[in-house]
Amino acid sequence: MVGSVLMQRMRACGDFAGLEPTFFSTSAAGSRGPTVDGHSFELQDAHDLEALEALPVLVSCQGSVYTKAVHDKLRARGWSGYFIDAASALRMRDDSVLILDPVNREVIDRGLDRGLKTFCGANCTVSLMLMALQGLFRAGHVEWLSSMTYQAASGGGARHMRELIAQMAAIAGDARDLLDDPATSALALDARVSESLASGEFPTEAFGVPLAASLIPWIDADLGDGQSREEWKSHAEGNKILGSADEVPIDGVCVRVGAMRCHAQAFTIKLRQEVPLDEVRDLIAGANDWVRLIENEREASIANLSPAAVGGSLEVPVGRVRAMRMGPQYLSAFSVGDQLLWGAAEPLRRMLQILRER
Repeated sequence: MVGSVLMQRMRACGDFAGLEPTFFSTSAAGSRGPTVDGHSFELQDAHDLEALEALPVLVSCQGSVYTKAVHDKLRARGWSGYFIDAASALRMRDDSVLILDPVNREVIDRGLDRGLKTFCGANCTVSLMLMALQGLFRAGHVEWLSSMTYQAASGGGARHMRELIAQMAAIAGDARDLLDDPATSALALDARVSESLASGEFPTEAFGVPLAASLIPWIDADLGDGQSREEWKSHAEGNKILGSADEVPIDGVCVRVGAMRCHAQAFTIKLRQEVPLDEVRDLIAGANDWVRLIENEREASIANLSPAAVGGSLEVPVGRVRAMRMGPQYLSAFSVGDQLLWGAAEPLRRMLQILRER
């Protein structure tokens, strides 16, 4: 999914002009690859180290298994090119830089000046969180932050997206006769759906459990201390992106929901001191070209703060901004963004442009 969206964005932005691309595949080497500006490319073997090291820049969207299989081998062979990666495998290494240039362009530039050659896209919810709340972090107002996420099926990849639709289809098929009868009670429909979810024939190969008409309160590996790896990333990767000397505690709970695309997050923010709400709103709204402040009103919120509203868009709307009952230093906010764009493909595309500019 990330590779497909990256290709889509690069075509739309004319990024292939002046490039001499080579396309690789881990499973379909020798077959026809993408067509760019009328030229069709043959896919090369993504495990061919000689072919890979002949290139000055590699952009990988294949995942951590592939990154672990080739990156260190290439470096051991003396390859000194730039590796731009969407996977998590290299993110926390000391010789890598997490890339989200609207937020941390100065961190990226420092890494380039130091001669670093590995640049990684960060976790999708972390990137969207920092795009949404950049103004508050930049002003130094955030003492700690809790993010409760509502993450779409596409965060798991194309296979998971297909399974969500298959689950929806299974539920609809099992309940069709009751749904077509206007006299059917809601309780009868609910019972039929529950039977469908519990049946041994319900498709759960990718997720392991039902997601449609349900949710999954755990994403990624179990770290053994009650925290998931997805939740750990918020603090570790968030602070590495910001590159600040003093870490900001960031934590929360990550949940998979039945959206196809776009991750949403509910924030509880503890400020270092009371900041007037109008100033908070101005800081959020003015942080970058893509964040958009939504009025904390019912109609504006339901119209603008959903996956249906932002899918396929680079906009990162932020709403539900208000002081909480715990005191004036506590804020709530809610944001949603397309994790396949700012959370994945867009930072890679923009990093490639940064290298071309230098």
